[in-house]
Amino acid sequence: MSATVTPIRGDAPPSLDPMIALVAADMNKVNSVILGRMQSQVPLIPELAGHLIAGGGKRMRPMLTLACAKLLDYPGDRQCKLAACVEFIHTATLLHDDVVDVSDQRRGKKTANVIWGNPASVLVGDFLFSRSFELMVEDGSLKVLKILSNASAVIAEGEVSQLTAQRRVDTSEDHYLEIIGAKTAALFAAACRIAAVVAERDEEVEEALDAYGRNLGIAFQLVDDAIDYVSDEETMGKNSGDDFRDGKVTLPVILAYARGTAEEKTFWRDAMEGRRVSDADLAHAKDLLIHHEAVSDTMARARHYGQRAIDAIGGFPAGQAKSALVEAVRFAVARAY
Repeated sequence: MSATVTPIRGDAPPSLDPMIALVAADMNKVNSVILGRMQSQVPLIPELAGHLIAGGGKRMRPMLTLACAKLLDYPGDRQCKLAACVEFIHTATLLHDDVVDVSDQRRGKKTANVIWGNPASVLVGDFLFSRSFELMVEDGSLKVLKILSNASAVIAEGEVSQLTAQRRVDTSEDHYLEIIGAKTAALFAAACRIAAVVAERDEEVEEALDAYGRNLGIAFQLVDDAIDYVSDEETMGKNSGDDFRDGKVTLPVILAYARGTAEEKTFWRDAMEGRRVSDADLAHAKDLLIHHEAVSDTMARARHYGQRAIDAIGGFPAGQAKSALVEAVRFAVARAY
């Protein structure tokens, strides 16, 4: 691969449309697999799983698997079942996350745990994890199985690590980046890397796609962190200020706390420990974040990781697939605007 760098910025508004168009035919196959594999003789399972899977998500992770296969000119269709596997892993983690976070809204709809209760959500999440491993085994590649099973374990570790850091406002930026590298970026990386495995490409290509996905995943999560404080409920599909009220110590809070006065540090400690969570407190938190440029610096870091993602695939030939993958990064970073 020769080294060519594609710039992150462009004149047209960033969109996922190029990727959606690129993988449309394969995505139909993926959706067919998803629909078939979430069926069960226990009616609650397809009902609950269908609520989340049909809930308006962008399906970005499975689309990345398909787009990376296109980038490598892979002529087969193994990527379709594996993309469904990636979506099942993601959906299972969402079901579990909403229980842990006591969330009541996702993508503008009531969460499954609100409708059916925590036990059903956890158990259906377990069912979807099981389906994902069935699909891995059916693919027959031990390397694919190793990549995706490892990603599943790393995601769980990241979630536990985040839980232990919850309400700890003195969490360091480096530790936080480790958390999101595990809980969010690991699946992005695996989703991209398995395309190189099915296309039987060498380790260098695997590593390039892994780096693309990993850096995109970090950028994606950092933007999510910023959105919680600067966007509206309709844009987010969840309640504004949820992270603040839940005591989630995300990067904007970490930066504002580090830069704050003694009085401001006391406010952040009280807020993250659940003692300052009124609308007025949220408004004050937003003022502090703006004053210390914590949100804008979080977005700057997101752009940095986005550029690293684009640089990671700089050596691949120009074409529709590469353009769509670059545009996906631009879209992910631009969501806060």
